[in-house]
Amino acid sequence: MDITRIGPRNGEIEFVGEVSGIDLTRPISAEQATAIEAGMDRFGVLVFHDQHFTDEQQVAFSLNFGELEATLANLTKPADRRLKLNIADISNLDKNNELLARDDRRRMFNLGNMLWHSDSSFKATPAKYSLLSGRQVPKAGGDTQFADMRAAWESFDAETKALIEPLITEHSLIYSRGQLGFTEFDAEERRDFAPVLQRLVRTHPVTGRKSVFLSSHIGVIRGMPTPEARMLIRDLSELATAPAFTHTHRWRDGDLVMWDNRTTMHRARRYNDVGEIRDMRRTTIAGAATVAQQAA
Repeated sequence: MDITRIGPRNGEIEFVGEVSGIDLTRPISAEQATAIEAGMDRFGVLVFHDQHFTDEQQVAFSLNFGELEATLANLTKPADRRLKLNIADISNLDKNNELLARDDRRRMFNLGNMLWHSDSSFKATPAKYSLLSGRQVPKAGGDTQFADMRAAWESFDAETKALIEPLITEHSLIYSRGQLGFTEFDAEERRDFAPVLQRLVRTHPVTGRKSVFLSSHIGVIRGMPTPEARMLIRDLSELATAPAFTHTHRWRDGDLVMWDNRTTMHRARRYNDVGEIRDMRRTTIAGAATVAQQAA
């Protein structure tokens, strides 16, 4: 198994590696899993081509890196789910494998995936890894962009670092979808998407590197007026997603992309989602650190 850097390098920080010489649809050894995890610590994002998973195979591979998140956060009710395992359906399809209509509530909610974000930052314990499998990709568009929050942190000047390091933010899907004008949530959804606290700066538990924990899910900074807080988050996000810190993955069928939510942001790009299928399936490895543990 070999890993080659394909993304930008900022000082000592390398971003995005391409992995070859391994078939993830078959059981892997403990040594291979350890090498992949070391690659994640180094690059933050790993790309594997020609991995034509079944759902069961994707789950089996994912479990090498921890437990799967137990709950999936979206508007789809259990009876309407297309996928039966603990896999997030990142597609434009309904339970009958038909394209979602332009005015479908789920489609409009899913447009929030085109905002820069970190998976499950809206949960009290945010996610560790995400593993996204491209089962059927569109002919054009639908790329995924990644941004390196370690390199972004290191690019900030001393004054900015001193300002943001002690800050506590509130994350919620209600905040991110509100940016798109999507504000109609029922009582159950508002309860499920209630804001949670996260630190704005985190330290990686293995590498010791700091990163800025940005996401479109942020709507509040504790102790700061909301307009000031949102302007600060906007400014930081513009800096953190500059071309020097980003990489665009252009999907092909059978790709698996794996990323560390503790050190990256990502977003989907536009495509003809009412005329062409984009069938993506994500497993998510549960994190271990609450906001208090992040501080420690």
